[in-house]
Amino acid sequence: VQLQASGGGLVQPGGSLRLSCAASGFTLVDYAIGWFRQAPGKEREGVACMSNKYGDTYYADSVKGRFTISRDNAKNTLYLQMNSLEHEDTAVYYCAADPTRKLFRSVCLDSNTYNYWGQGTQVTVSS
Repeated sequence: VQLQASGGGLVQPGGSLRLSCAASGFTLVDYAIGWFRQAPGKEREGVACMSNKYGDTYYADSVKGRFTISRDNAKNTLYLQMNSLEHEDTAVYYCAADPTRKLFRSVCLDSNTYNYWGQGTQVTVSS
């Protein structure tokens, strides 16, 4: 089981980025999937997740309406579209997957409930 994240970079406030996470060794649609981030000196936090194969999604309040999580089943890839980026979005972003579907928002956005992780990709929002 492998997850390979990409797409981070430097962007100005108000800009957009799309993160990708390619999965191999398993079928993404059968897993709960999520994006998490960790800023310097802060704990890792859940940003967005898809709790099951039906595509139920949950978002952190801080990104709701600006970020969108999606999945391309044919490419076995997870995405995070980030719009209207703010300085506070600066962090290392991680993708994660777990075979157990997440029935509640709090569980879906909890990093402790995920077994498989990609390497992080840095997102820096700065003018």
